[in-house]
Amino acid sequence: MAGDYYEILGVPRTATKEELKSAYRKMARKYHPDVNKDNDAEERFKEINRAYEVLSEPETKARYDRFGEAGVSSGGGSGGVGFDPNDMGGFADIFETFFGGGFGGGGGTATGPRRRGPTRGDDLRLDLTLEFREAVFGGEKEIKIPHLETCSTCNGSGAKKGSSAKTCGTCNGTGQVRRATRTPFGSFAQVSTCPTCNGEGQIIEEKCESCGGQGTKQVNKKLKITIPAGVDTGTRLRVSGEGDAGSRGGPSGDLYVYLSVKTDPHFKREGNNILSELSISYLQAILGCRIDVPTIDGDHKVTIAAGLQPNTVLTLEDKGVPKLGNSVSRGDHLLTIKIDIPTKINSEERELLEKLAQIKGEHTSKRGFEGFFESIFHK
Repeated sequence: MAGDYYEILGVPRTATKEELKSAYRKMARKYHPDVNKDNDAEERFKEINRAYEVLSEPETKARYDRFGEAGVSSGGGSGGVGFDPNDMGGFADIFETFFGGGFGGGGGTATGPRRRGPTRGDDLRLDLTLEFREAVFGGEKEIKIPHLETCSTCNGSGAKKGSSAKTCGTCNGTGQVRRATRTPFGSFAQVSTCPTCNGEGQIIEEKCESCGGQGTKQVNKKLKITIPAGVDTGTRLRVSGEGDAGSRGGPSGDLYVYLSVKTDPHFKREGNNILSELSISYLQAILGCRIDVPTIDGDHKVTIAAGLQPNTVLTLEDKGVPKLGNSVSRGDHLLTIKIDIPTKINSEERELLEKLAQIKGEHTSKRGFEGFFESIFHK
């Protein structure tokens, strides 16, 4: 034996029984010759097994701690190394990994019935598109989903009314079949699901005519679900128990509703804030005004200060989207002001503008001024 047993397993001398078992499983999986093709893998695997044999047994571990290899090298009698029959979990996991199915000793008795019990139904997904305001304010929404429901005729048994399932003759009701597998460590029994009854342990000879022996039926169901205020594209809602029905009396799965939100022609959303634009005339921008502004709550009076500059952003507090899970708290409405410059003016407007230009001392030539207005406003 090369090296210290604790070093072979990579654990300290203070390692607990569970730590030893965990380390053994990890090392054995790594160096098993069936998965590790290195030249020294087989020898390393034997060392790992020997180390665990010694350290997993309290009596031999104590002798090894005191006397080293000499304390556990004697054969037979009380000095031999053995396994706790109640502590075969590590080896069972190893052989299940490499050979599949369950694990049992060559001389052991057959495992007891492992008939499959109630199984939870599958979860379902539904994609749902909302209008912009539906996502903002939430509310009830009716949806229609196809899902599996327990057959009401046979109550999920799958058997025809008045009949019952019979014990499977292939596996004698265990739901499993066994076959012997020879390995370098002896003969072991590989356990797999019975192909005749698919692990049920029973066979339905007279199937329910309503569900064809499945125990469940496909049904289109209408549901009303609650959309919380403030949801957005990508929000996922869980509706408990509205997935497919479970088998053999198992619980139903859940329904997951994935939301997407349509765009709005007037509003954009940025987190919990609403964005929009408002166009005002150049005179309103110069002189100021009070004007109705569309918001998701309806029209709202906004004061435009005299001399407002283009692209100024006004904040309408608490006029945005409710925060998901807290409908009392809301974002803001950010209003960008656009100033509308007319492309045409009449003669009276032009005269007034010319007077204003004179008052302001604007240096414009009549020709240039008239030419500008003639070319721009009188096309």
